[in-house]
Amino acid sequence: MTGATVRAGAVRLREVTREDLPVLFDFHRDPEAIRMAAFTAEDPGDREAFDARWERILDDDAVLKRTVLYGGRVVGNVMSFEQFGDPSVGYWIGREHWGRGVATRALAAFLELVPDRPLYARAAKDNTGSLRVLEKCGFTVFGEERGYASARGTEIDELVLVLR
Repeated sequence: MTGATVRAGAVRLREVTREDLPVLFDFHRDPEAIRMAAFTAEDPGDREAFDARWERILDDDAVLKRTVLYGGRVVGNVMSFEQFGDPSVGYWIGREHWGRGVATRALAAFLELVPDRPLYARAAKDNTGSLRVLEKCGFTVFGEERGYASARGTEIDELVLVLR
């Protein structure tokens, strides 16, 4: 299903293109989104590092990545990848689109493309919005870890969730 577009209400998923990167970069620089995500790039404002990371992602066929569209506009991305030896999923939605069900619909549609089970996700323990999205999509808390969150400059608690 490489080139397929998936629809979920007003939310659509499509292949990520290099033309999406400027919008995604702007979302990844939002101070509130960075604080909530917690485990982010050392310098979220470093465009060169952002582009280099995305070039690796775009060139990696093992990473399934999709751009999230809402109302025809790029509003974020969702991807599956290996993390700590486990198949994992992550997403980033621009803050102006929070609270509208966009992340939940995008993740639910994306999960139809990912056959791996169990599938893992991680979120800062205090990131209630992201935890709600994951739980609505069937993830349950599997464990808790503590790690250094560069966005907060300190160690914080992180929940590990699993979809079976």
